[in-house]
Amino acid sequence: MRIHRGSSDVNSHRAKSSVSRRAVLAGSAALTLPVSLKLASTAQGDTPNASGPSLRQAEDQFLELYNKIKDPASGYFSPEGIPYHSVETLMVEAPDHGHETTSEAYSYLIWLEALYGRITGDWGPFNEAWGIMEQYMIPSSEQQPTNSFYDPNSPATYAPEYNEPSSYPSALNPDVPVGEDPLADELAATYGTDDIYGMHWLQDVDNVYGYGDGPTFINTYQRGPQESVFETVPHPSIEDFSYGGPNGFLDLFTQDASYAQQWRYTNAPDADARAVQAAYWAQQWATEQGNADAVAETVAKASRMGDYLRYAMYDKYFKQVGECVGADSCSPGSGKSSAHYLLSWYYAWGGALDTSAGWAWRIGSSHCHFGYQNPMAAYALSSQGPLTPQSPSAGQDWDTSLQRQLEFYRWLQSAEGAIAGGATNSWEGAYGEPPSGTPTFYGMYYDWQPVYHDPPSNNWFGFQAWSMQRVAELYYVTGNELAGEILDKWVPWVLSEITTGSDYQIPSTLEWSGAPDTWDPDNPGSNDGLHVSVVNYSQDVGITGSLANTLAFYAAATGNTEAQEAAAGLIESLLAHTDDIGIAVPEPRDAYNRLADEVYIPDGWSGTMPNGDVIEPGATFDSIRSFLHDDPDWPRVQEYIDGGEVPEFVYHRFWAQADVAIAIGVYAMLFGNGNGNGNGGGEE
Repeated sequence: MRIHRGSSDVNSHRAKSSVSRRAVLAGSAALTLPVSLKLASTAQGDTPNASGPSLRQAEDQFLELYNKIKDPASGYFSPEGIPYHSVETLMVEAPDHGHETTSEAYSYLIWLEALYGRITGDWGPFNEAWGIMEQYMIPSSEQQPTNSFYDPNSPATYAPEYNEPSSYPSALNPDVPVGEDPLADELAATYGTDDIYGMHWLQDVDNVYGYGDGPTFINTYQRGPQESVFETVPHPSIEDFSYGGPNGFLDLFTQDASYAQQWRYTNAPDADARAVQAAYWAQQWATEQGNADAVAETVAKASRMGDYLRYAMYDKYFKQVGECVGADSCSPGSGKSSAHYLLSWYYAWGGALDTSAGWAWRIGSSHCHFGYQNPMAAYALSSQGPLTPQSPSAGQDWDTSLQRQLEFYRWLQSAEGAIAGGATNSWEGAYGEPPSGTPTFYGMYYDWQPVYHDPPSNNWFGFQAWSMQRVAELYYVTGNELAGEILDKWVPWVLSEITTGSDYQIPSTLEWSGAPDTWDPDNPGSNDGLHVSVVNYSQDVGITGSLANTLAFYAAATGNTEAQEAAAGLIESLLAHTDDIGIAVPEPRDAYNRLADEVYIPDGWSGTMPNGDVIEPGATFDSIRSFLHDDPDWPRVQEYIDGGEVPEFVYHRFWAQADVAIAIGVYAMLFGNGNGNGNGGGEE
């Protein structure tokens, strides 16, 4: 994703919160592009085509792509109706197989079906999408059987994180004080259960590994920020010692005197928040159609998910937030003093399988990446009627989170406009001492590459488009001034870095230098010493769709023609790469030589995968996944490992196809003449 740099003046004429969104749109009606999305703009060096490409109405383009995605012959879904991560099976990025899936994919399905409901008035698929997610990706009571033993005054046993996989397993240390969990009793009283209503993040849909007998919860990353996907050991979320070593896989990750059979799940907060965001729009659009009852039950479930999502607002071990240094000396939190009110990288929960000797634990996360923030979901959960959770303190928590998230973006905004990484309440995952002079955000320490370092987490442009899309939605709906201020600086930067046309480009890899000023909400710094540059560009299909979505909402909120033309141009550019089952471009995969990388296994440790692959020192990524060698795409990878050319693949990721379709549907809503021209029912 790369784009040409050129001059752009994107002074926004930002609408203030008191100004009606509809009034802004009405005032900019003369700026609206034709529904065909025809553009005069072209990529640098292209010869303009006076007639432009012949495109049908944007809603029809949405439905055409939607129907391709939903066609069983295209291969995006399992027999159960679960969206795969990708149609293709040899796929290694965050998931390590294409027919795994993520909570991200489920959330995109829900969002896709919300747009379908807006355009067609049929809300059955939206409700069914939530039902599939609830059935398969939220652990059932039988899959989290010992939550009743959880003690909120002793939520989990401390184990430090380490920078390198070779430092694991990490010894559990019950002597380190941990704080109290202020949510558990409130949630149990509100919903009459001790179970958690949140998605686990990763699922082996086709049971390729063999840990279950159908769609199966699995996990991979467990060993610090340097553990790339190529260094992971995939393992089951329900650990009954059937595979691995004598203790299953537990003693690869934690060191203890003895081990019990157990279950444990990890939530990806950005996915749950995206599902809530989609439910907000479904509720708005169905209400505009006079059909709010059609989605009321699902919206109530989204509200409940948002209630539990508050666990992502808490330090990992519920220690106080702010200048928390020293695992032994950093004070345990009480009440909500352990809340940073941001969407952290995860929350997790687990317990014993044996209900006669039960125990359970819960943790938040100390590490916060700007890319996971979702102020639109926070807005919906803080103030939007049916979506405000039932727990007494939830609405206020989300209202606090909304402001805190926006301040987080502003704190991390570089001199150029892009948003830097994030912050942590636990330096290096062990409440360490950060380098002298490290800037802080409400006492949390700046981290330019939060959570993972191989590759650095904030070098990927995708987080910019994903996260700022939510800010743009919020600005469109509410006119929030801080959201507008952030976008007014971000949008000119991104417009200077993109080109449209069949050879379109958007940024791909970013490079960072410097650091933000320590945050003072009453006197925000200018961040003159924090800088970003674009290293290279790509044609990432999904992120291009997300970027078009972002620019469309910004344009609708401000009347900015350059942003609108760029949104339309990116959509038109994507449609030029249509194939039989979606939209895709060739991708060189130069990282696939790492499929032969050694996976760290401690000396003396030995075990087996379900198919008999041996896990021991010297094992490699592919040696413990020998089934990959039977994949029809493997010979090209093997040739590359043996010194050949970098292989190219054409991938159809479900989330990426959905992101493109959603962008088209959003453009139709904002600038077309479809069912709901104008805004989605926000402030008047």
